[in-house]
Amino acid sequence: MRIVTGDDIRSVCSWPFAVEALRAGHLMPPADLRDSLVENAGRKMLVRTAWIPGLASGVKAVTIYPDNPSAEPARPSVQGQVLLFDEARGDVVAVLEGVDLTAWKTAGDSALGSSCLSRLDVRTMLMVGAGSMARPLIDAHRTVRPTLDRVLVWNRSQGRAEDLVQSLADDGISAEVVSDLDAAVARADLICSATMSTEPLIRGAALKPGTHVDLVGAYTPSMREADDAVLTRGRLFVDSFATTVGHIGEVMIPMASGVITKADIQGDLHDLVQARAGRGATDEITIFKNGGGAHLDVMIAHAVYLALEGR
Repeated sequence: MRIVTGDDIRSVCSWPFAVEALRAGHLMPPADLRDSLVENAGRKMLVRTAWIPGLASGVKAVTIYPDNPSAEPARPSVQGQVLLFDEARGDVVAVLEGVDLTAWKTAGDSALGSSCLSRLDVRTMLMVGAGSMARPLIDAHRTVRPTLDRVLVWNRSQGRAEDLVQSLADDGISAEVVSDLDAAVARADLICSATMSTEPLIRGAALKPGTHVDLVGAYTPSMREADDAVLTRGRLFVDSFATTVGHIGEVMIPMASGVITKADIQGDLHDLVQARAGRGATDEITIFKNGGGAHLDVMIAHAVYLALEGR
């Protein structure tokens, strides 16, 4: 059994590596998935399992402590590990650092969705939220859409937005802090949202034709980042039916009120990667709900393990 640290993961991972690992994984049969979520005083423990026939199986166990980044000393809001099992033999072949793997998996998931759905000529990206996932998401999106040459950043706390913009500027990326979210939405060709919001932030009325909307943050039944108009104006896709429908407020709440039905979801990543679904006209608004899932962790973990083993 191999112990895989964050440094090990970074030694072999890049955004093209992560996106291609996920793309290849979605050419495999769909995973069998099971999740368990326990909550206590605003903190959460999430255990996700996945079995991908012919590839691997795995378990991801993490805690989610939203106040950790503001603690002294600061700690990651998400902490945990991933167990990777050999699919044929059933033994544990690797234990991987979960925080680092989560960043590669989450941002790679959104980037893969964008590579299938966003226009090829997108120029301006709006990042809603300036937490720990914001920079990985920006970098991943810019990898699959190198035409992106300007980043707008909106965050409830302006200080964190300024820090993110400075880090982007230090790397030669044109970026600015914005305070008027509706106005920024109207400017953006690609919008990525990664917040802890339980109330919609992105208003569909402000979207311009052709925009791609990547919704990352909502991961519980009570959480939402986009209002009903976003979902009715655009064509909705998900990374996985199994991890979004019946599990995440972004989809559950508008379904419960009759705004959308399951039939309004145009496809998942298997459909997108295998070209059974995708963007139609250039002026369409496309929406991708990143729901995550242990199958994505398994895909990245398996690729990392093989790369470290020299296979």
